[in-house]
Amino acid sequence: MEVTRLFDLPFYFNENWPGQVMLASKQNSEWKRITAEEVIHRSRKMALSLICLGILPGDRIGIIAPNSPEWLITDYAIQQCGAISVPVYPSLNQSELLQIFSHSRVKIIFTGSDSLYEKVETLRPQLAHLEFLFTLNQDLQEATLLLGIPKSHFPDQKALNDRMDRVKENNLATLIYTSGTTGIPKGVMLSHANILSNSRANAPYLPIEPGGRALSFLPLCHIYERMCTSLFLQEGLSIWFAEGLEKISDNLKEVQPHIFATVPRLLEKVYNKIILKGMQLKGMKRLLFDWSIQLGHQFEFKKIQNPVYSLQLSLARKLIFTKWQEALGGNIRGIISGGSALQPRLARIFWAAGIPVVEGYGLTETSPVIAVNYFTPQTCRFGTVGQVIQGCKIKILKEHPEDQSGEILTKGPGLMLGYFEDSAQTQLVIDSEGWFHTGDIGYLDDSGFLKITDRKKEIFKNSGGKYIAPQPIENKLKESLFIQNALIVGEYQDHPAALIVPDKENILQHFNQVKLPLPSKELIHKDPQVRTLIHQEIKKLNQTLSITDKVHTFCLLDQEWTQDSGELTPTQKLRRKYIEEKYQTEIRQLFLSGAAPEKV
Repeated sequence: MEVTRLFDLPFYFNENWPGQVMLASKQNSEWKRITAEEVIHRSRKMALSLICLGILPGDRIGIIAPNSPEWLITDYAIQQCGAISVPVYPSLNQSELLQIFSHSRVKIIFTGSDSLYEKVETLRPQLAHLEFLFTLNQDLQEATLLLGIPKSHFPDQKALNDRMDRVKENNLATLIYTSGTTGIPKGVMLSHANILSNSRANAPYLPIEPGGRALSFLPLCHIYERMCTSLFLQEGLSIWFAEGLEKISDNLKEVQPHIFATVPRLLEKVYNKIILKGMQLKGMKRLLFDWSIQLGHQFEFKKIQNPVYSLQLSLARKLIFTKWQEALGGNIRGIISGGSALQPRLARIFWAAGIPVVEGYGLTETSPVIAVNYFTPQTCRFGTVGQVIQGCKIKILKEHPEDQSGEILTKGPGLMLGYFEDSAQTQLVIDSEGWFHTGDIGYLDDSGFLKITDRKKEIFKNSGGKYIAPQPIENKLKESLFIQNALIVGEYQDHPAALIVPDKENILQHFNQVKLPLPSKELIHKDPQVRTLIHQEIKKLNQTLSITDKVHTFCLLDQEWTQDSGELTPTQKLRRKYIEEKYQTEIRQLFLSGAAPEKV
């Protein structure tokens, strides 16, 4: 059969790999495996209940839950009715939930737990269109009967088949709300064809055979993980849902996956943890570790053709890097990184360790992938986001003909249907010729690999009229073991400055190793030795930057930036406006003559 709608996937999986595990999750300390046949049965049963509850084609239904087989089963059931799923992050606050669920006018909301149920229940009086609220672990048929709807009112299988037959590939499948980094979240309308065209374009390059295992831990409500899930199922991979970010390390060893999707921040944490552990080694073990790391940072695809380097790398993999592979379960054949920029040094060293990491680029509005590196030396180039995927087109809109970079415009089968009930915003980003204006700045190199240089809306001018792109500087700062996060500021100022969130755990571990007095964890940001350490890190960075981009002043912050405290989006991007407003006093102080907390 051909997969033209997202809910075709379990039927396709069952036809091609009958009896194979399709989905798995941990329940009561044991992994529960589900076949495609069970997914089909449960989703159809649920869809019949939804029809009985009065759900019509085009109705919106919310899902607020962590990843689980039930999440996907519910999504398939909604689509089979011709309805539209509106998935949201479980971590959103009540005002954000109210805004999204009110705007989309959801008729039913499914929650992933009793606590999430209560969170939504308090909003119920303000959600005029909400008719029913359920948890995912409820039997919807039983819940429907308890509402007083007799079993005789349930439609038969033919009625459901008729509904499914009326759903076409270009029909709206889901509304995914943007993270709101640049304002109020917008409901991105994606069709079945949008998402499936994206997974089909990437399928030929997947380095895993049917029967392989994928670990899922990024939120399914994000288009990145949603598309990857469709890609993995389309290629016959079983999807195992991690218990949560805090359990990933354990789950990797239990599941021993062949592939997973991640964001750079998680890879940075894995790398930093390994480096700090290596720094505790002594004697010959420490020398071997340092040599292997140095070798890894030199990794280039052309270099592995050099017999001397290849021999050295083989030895490093055997002595040091095998432990990296074991930490990831021992079977990893590929990691897909997206959501934000991946530092080239991380990509190099993971490839050197025999763990291919590829970076891609896209947006919610493009379902999401526009360009991606793949898992062979010929199709991967460090420092780029890869080549444009099949069926997608891009062009670079330059302000001046002599410019190398410009805004990235794209069109193709993955391009959204538009923003939900917001034609004005849709027309702002999709021009009369059908080109979507991404707001990202970049260029194509001589080999057709796309390089992202910055976000158009994040670039600012200094007092001399020179443009400064903050993101590359921030990414460089975060390469330090001792800097957890950073924000570059300096619009209309003489120089850039940095708000720095120190990595307290790594700093304390470093001080302990070098036998320095340990500062209080609560007062790390005020400790003179810590400020000296960060000062040295920034000085090293400045040696690699142009005069315009050099960081002149910085201040250390006490509080970690998180999604809950408002500084980060669910995909770990910086909420710049929020941070600048929150720390406006500190920022003002950075640019007062002679009063800056630290000068570099």
